[in-house]
Order: sequence, then structure tokens, then C-alpha cells
Amino acid sequence: MKSVTRVISASIATLMSTTALMTSFAAADSMEDLVKAAQAEGELTTIALPHDWCGYGDLIEGFKAKYGLKVNELNPDAGSGDEIEAIKANKDNKGPQAPDVIDVGLAFGPSSKAEGLIQPYKVATWDSIPDSAKDAEGYWYGDYYGVLSFEVNTDIIKNVPKDWADLQKPEYANSVALAGDPRASNAAIIGVHGAGISTGAKPGAEAGEAGLKFFSDLNKAGNFVPVIGKAASLAQGSTPIIIRWDYLALADRDTLKGNPPVEVVVPQSSVLAGVYVQAISAYAPHPNAAKLWMEYLYSDEGQLGWLKGYCHPIRFNDLVKNGKVPQDMLDKLPPADAYSKAYFPTLDEQGAAKEVITKKWDEVVGANVQ
Repeated sequence: MKSVTRVISASIATLMSTTALMTSFAAADSMEDLVKAAQAEGELTTIALPHDWCGYGDLIEGFKAKYGLKVNELNPDAGSGDEIEAIKANKDNKGPQAPDVIDVGLAFGPSSKAEGLIQPYKVATWDSIPDSAKDAEGYWYGDYYGVLSFEVNTDIIKNVPKDWADLQKPEYANSVALAGDPRASNAAIIGVHGAGISTGAKPGAEAGEAGLKFFSDLNKAGNFVPVIGKAASLAQGSTPIIIRWDYLALADRDTLKGNPPVEVVVPQSSVLAGVYVQAISAYAPHPNAAKLWMEYLYSDEGQLGWLKGYCHPIRFNDLVKNGKVPQDMLDKLPPADAYSKAYFPTLDEQGAAKEVITKKWDEVVGANVQ
């Protein structure tokens, strides 16, 4: 985070106060004004929102139905880097190729702010977003997260592992896979990092080293399968235990429809979370529609829409505490108390772990994951 310079000039203080008011609202009449301003703009342009990711299909349709705006959807399969490039490439473009809003990996929030590519805005539910998952000035804010889980084919694995240390047991020979190559895949790197943290190692480089030892031992024991775990390999039995984001594992469970049966377990220790963030483009052609979209996403309705798609909304703990999550939704998820322990590694911790894991995997573990 950038440090905030202290100012004593009354005029600057007044300006800052005015800016703060402009970037947040909670009053009903200002919400009414925002809806009118957004409807006058008539449309919203999104990017990189596949309909089968985190319930976005229903969320987009719900937003259109509620407010009567057109939603122009750019490149649903784009990655975070593509979203940033789309803002840069369309700074002077007020047409349909200029995104109003972005949904990107955590690292892209601070970097986009530093480059002046996003603008501040604080939603009405701002205070219920954890401080660790938002920019204090409102430039970016966590939207939903996943935690690492064990996706288990219970046709093959009868005694389901409950924690990281269980994976080392002889009964899981030729069973445990990562959801990517830890020399290149962020999901796999986080899997190794999570295993390291479960040993008591400090998040970052220390846990990276510990995670490498964990997988080295797993590999020597014959438990590690050097195959990128996916729904197909799980169903076929070649990777009956996959270390995978919970929302992908839960979606696989539904897709496979009991053939084979799948259990999704959040480990008892080291509940490692990964968060995505929302932001509004500094060059948004439809800034009021963009703000209304944020209000919708961070309302109880929008947050539950993400949860329906198995992505834990950033306000999840607040919603559970206040009894806002329907029981049938909770019944489809691992126990809510598991998520109360979720740890969100900082960007520095993630970077330090990645440096160690990608560079030393071959040397320490020696398994060519493909």
C-alpha cells in the first residue's frame, strides 16, 4: 500500500473530505440517484465473466432484469492480464470495446491502482468487507474467494483424508495430485504453499521450502501422482484425490452427478484462501452503471449469487453471522466454520513462496507434472 502523506492545509483537507463522500454512499436517496444516472447511460460493459464461473450467468441476468440495463460482455474467457490490457488499449474509446469494470486476481488490484487504471468507489456494504481484502481508499476490493480443498473420488477412496498430514499415509498410494504444474500453475503453487503452512512454517519463502519437502516426502512414499488433476482424471481414477480450489471441486461434484461420488473436504489446518478483486476502470464509459454493478454485487443478493456458484463471497462470514445464507445453500457446502479459519496470504508472501517453489521443484521434488 502506498503511504498516505499527512497534510495540514485546510483546502486540501476539504478536498479529501469531498472525495471521500463522492466515493461512497449508503443513503437511500443517493442510491435512487445512482440508479437513475446508470439507467440514463443505458448499458454496462464487462469483461472476462464466463457464465459458468461463480454463478456469473445468473448474476448478469439478475442485474439486467433488476435495473433494465444492457450488459455488453467482452471476451468471457480472458485472463486478468487481458482485462488490464483492454483498459490500456481503450483509454480514449467510449465504444463497446472499453470495459467499465474488471474482475481480476489480487495482484492486479494494487498494480492497476499504481498505474492509474482504476478509480475509487466504496459500496454501501463497505464496512463488512474485511480490511485485509480491500484497498483503504476504495480503488479495489475483494469479491469472492476459494480455499484449497481435497476433491475425493469416494468410489476409490473409502477413508477420506481430513487434513494435509493424512495425505502422507500409505493407504493413499498413487492417489494424490495437484491441479496444475507447480513450476508454472498458480493453483498448484498455492497447493504446495498450503501444504507448507500446514507444517507450521511461516507463510512465504519458509512455507515454500516446507511445502517442497512435504511433496518430496509424498513423492518418495509413492503417494504423489505427477498428473494434472481434473474432473476427468478424478472420474477415471488416475487421480482420486486432487488438491483443488473448493469452488471447482464442488462444481465437479455437481457435474459428475454421483458417477463417481465426490466428497469435498476443507483441510482442518492451513485453510489457504485465494481472492479475486473488483475495480472500476478509470476510463469507464459508463461510470454510474459501473458503480451500480458494484452495489449489486456487494449487496446480500449479489453475494448469495456468487455463493450459489460455489465461490465464497467476501462478505460470507458477515452473511452467516446475520443468518442471511439459506440453509439449502449451506447444505451444499463444506461446514461454514471451516471458512472462518481461512488465511489470505499477502502479495509479498505469495511472491516469496512462488519464487522458491518454481525454482526448486525439480531439484527438491523431481516429479515432472504433466
